[in-house]
Amino acid sequence: MPPRKISLDELNRLSVDAFKAAPKFPYCLILDDVRSLNNVGSVFRTADAFRAEKLYLCGITGQPPHRDITKTALGATESVDWEHAPDITELISKLQTAGWQVMAVEQAEGSVSLTDFRPETGQRYAFVLGNEVTGVRESVVEQADSVLEVPQFGTKHSLNISVTAGIICWDFVQKM
Repeated sequence: MPPRKISLDELNRLSVDAFKAAPKFPYCLILDDVRSLNNVGSVFRTADAFRAEKLYLCGITGQPPHRDITKTALGATESVDWEHAPDITELISKLQTAGWQVMAVEQAEGSVSLTDFRPETGQRYAFVLGNEVTGVRESVVEQADSVLEVPQFGTKHSLNISVTAGIICWDFVQKM
């Protein structure tokens, strides 16, 4: 007998209220100057799928409510805890003071390959994802505790930010 696609009802997903009350994995995502509202919505969905503690939207990154974010997020703007932080350097300082390990996701000298990254039990992580064209700004790379790099093997220099977010979140959750 061939496999059968599972219906949405059979997936038994959490309600928004149950999701908000459920324990989250010890990480957050920081989007800095992300221009595409579709990318923002996609990252909301990813943060929901992998139970991120929070999503921070910095700089010019679009914020809900906006129809392009809502269209891609498919309701995740209601489930995921999020906040707009106008100044990313202040946010990073605040998180570091609170004990978070801030990791810029970027190609940089001295970066840690995602394949070698091993999250420490009891440590909370903040992953910074930057602008679609210019990436994570240099000042943020310098302020971060470390830089995490997703290995790539093709001709392009980077991945779409929403794809990168999915890779980072999946890798973190499965390593926990």
